[in-house]
Amino acid sequence: MSGQGNDSLKILLEAVPAGFLVDSHWLEHHGIGRRSSYAYVQRGWLERLGRGVFRRPAPGSSAMNTLDWKTCLLSLQHIMHYPVHIGGATALGLQGYAHYLSLGDKSTVWLYGAKIPNWLEKLPLNADLHTSSVSLFSDPELGVVDARSNPEETASTLPWDWKLVMSSPERAIFEALNELPDQESFHNLDMAFESLTTLRPRTLSALLKSCKKIKVKRLFFVFADRHDHAWRKRLDPEDFDLGSGDRALVKGGRIHPRYRIMVPEEFARKERGHGA
Repeated sequence: MSGQGNDSLKILLEAVPAGFLVDSHWLEHHGIGRRSSYAYVQRGWLERLGRGVFRRPAPGSSAMNTLDWKTCLLSLQHIMHYPVHIGGATALGLQGYAHYLSLGDKSTVWLYGAKIPNWLEKLPLNADLHTSSVSLFSDPELGVVDARSNPEETASTLPWDWKLVMSSPERAIFEALNELPDQESFHNLDMAFESLTTLRPRTLSALLKSCKKIKVKRLFFVFADRHDHAWRKRLDPEDFDLGSGDRALVKGGRIHPRYRIMVPEEFARKERGHGA
């Protein structure tokens, strides 16, 4: 193998821990063309998982049945540097705010990003993957917690030190609200809001100003009034653009008396803290 080929192999072996993934775009960026990647597969240095995606085999690993979703997403975030993050109900659950979720045999993973590779949803992950854009906010990175860009975090090449890039609880609840009523339930989010006692008012204010959907902002205040946590007193709905006119959301519901959005009847009753 040529000197350049040895250099490319060295990059591959140093950058990709056993069991982690790379795609053809990453390989080509590091000087590993299609012919070389094919040779690496033949020699057992790479395992082809699908068109354009590979795994560095782990010692003793058997034939692929399912892939761990966390390993896959850590590969996306820390090796291939795709601009994707875990959000919504998944981020709430990982941070301890969604104990009510029934995970069963397969959890549901909400992934947000401006550029999500096509091959991702074709992999046999041990989770149901839901992908979404970052168009909810005018600032797509607002409220995303990324340890890679934090100078206080030591940049580590050891995968067990890697942390998933995910939404803060403040951003995650907005992302989850955006999934009502088709992908999320009012009951689940009501339970989540009950535990969100320590949200940061300044972060919530920035997210409310950046949020581009009237529906989501109105729903946020419906739930915030319902639970009346201490941070709610620091937010004035008059400071944010909540639009005008009634908004339909659920069939057979009732218009909330203050925020003028149709919700299940129990969520439209006058609230104890900030009612109509």
